[in-house]
Amino acid sequence: MRKTGYRNENVRKFFKLSENGTDVKTEILAGITTFMTMAYILAVNPGIMAAAGTDQGAVFTATVLSGLIGTFLMALFSNYPFALAPGMGLNAYFAYTVVQGVGYRWQVALTAVFVEGIIFLILSLTNVREAIFNAIPINLKSAVSVGIGLYIAFIDLQNAKIVIGGSTLLQLFSLDSYNSVNGVQASFEDVGITVLLALIGIIITGILVVKNIKGNILWGILITWGLGIICQFIGIYVPNPELGFYGLLPDFSSGLTIPSLTPVFAKLDFSNVFSLNFVVVIFAFLFVDLFDTIGTMIGVSSKANMLDEERKLPRIKGALLADSVATTAGAVLGASTTTTFVESASGVSEGGRTGLTAVTTAILFGLSLFLSPIFLAIPSFATAPALVAVGFYMLTNVVNIDFNDISEAIPDYICIVAMPFFYSISEGISMGVISYVALNLITGKVKEKKVSGLMYVLAVLFLLKYVFL
Repeated sequence: MRKTGYRNENVRKFFKLSENGTDVKTEILAGITTFMTMAYILAVNPGIMAAAGTDQGAVFTATVLSGLIGTFLMALFSNYPFALAPGMGLNAYFAYTVVQGVGYRWQVALTAVFVEGIIFLILSLTNVREAIFNAIPINLKSAVSVGIGLYIAFIDLQNAKIVIGGSTLLQLFSLDSYNSVNGVQASFEDVGITVLLALIGIIITGILVVKNIKGNILWGILITWGLGIICQFIGIYVPNPELGFYGLLPDFSSGLTIPSLTPVFAKLDFSNVFSLNFVVVIFAFLFVDLFDTIGTMIGVSSKANMLDEERKLPRIKGALLADSVATTAGAVLGASTTTTFVESASGVSEGGRTGLTAVTTAILFGLSLFLSPIFLAIPSFATAPALVAVGFYMLTNVVNIDFNDISEAIPDYICIVAMPFFYSISEGISMGVISYVALNLITGKVKEKKVSGLMYVLAVLFLLKYVFL
């Protein structure tokens, strides 16, 4: 007992739990919640990367290891509760645009990710990324948090099939519309029941939040998943792998072997480094990763009250350094761009405030190498309610925006709506910065607002991106 107490005390001191108003139990619960909400990347990333010609099993191992390394480094370098893994969107750009579209081999695309990571490392060590974070105005930082809240809720409403495509671009789920839009013959026993379960899960999670139950988001995931398993047992839910609806029970039929990393490890190809197309690809990776990461850090840290009196994030250099090292290491391992995950907000919503949350998530990444059937069995309809709740938490940051100053409010509004509408955190930041600089410049408020020179530089770079990319 004394040894256990001594270890706990060392943990509390190392992660400064008391100074951050948290405890070991809260941090571990937050880390588990973060992992549960982002575990989908372990199943999704190998499938997307396989479209580029990579070995799916090897990419699974690379995805796990890059997430483990990046998240652990985040805890070590910054003591923040942020988790990292190969990013959604960036992996799709890797497979469908760079490889299938431009025609590069996946080895060359991995090299672009590696070079981008090196550039990121230089920008982090020279404080450029930190300066960009600090240059974004206070109100716009709050708007980023709100926009991310809408963005992740929107994504997961779609993942749960509650929102689908339709004659009005988007509409509420109906079986006929779902079949018509997707050209399939789904039924209530596959897609229909999962939509119903997701809605029930949202209600259950909402009740848990209102009742202030400890671990409400994690419990929401587990209860919704459990209800799905019950439905599968009694025949209400019938798996249909052809349509992407799989069994909800972990499948250990293949044992607990770890797929070899050899097919993708260190397969870099520098033969096209000096071509114009390669430079464009690097810039695209760099832009999306840079502003997705900064946007996520702004949004999550704002909601967790981690920003100081000047609305700056202490120890941000360590966080950005962890992100850049993880990207570089991930490319060597064979994974697409590793970045800070917006799902980190779920752990923060559970009270996670320090690197112990990140360490817990990293440990679970390690365990997933051996227990992948459990984590890969978590369905999207079970995680959707959790992230809808997280979206609500982040949306509450809207009260920190000064709507009395219209020159502040309009760019904030543009930033907020751009993220879900254009399906991109980086696009929201781009349009927020451009509109902020343009509106204050045209109305003669730049001196009053003390708009920094870096904001002008960012606005010009964003405009050039839209012109040339």
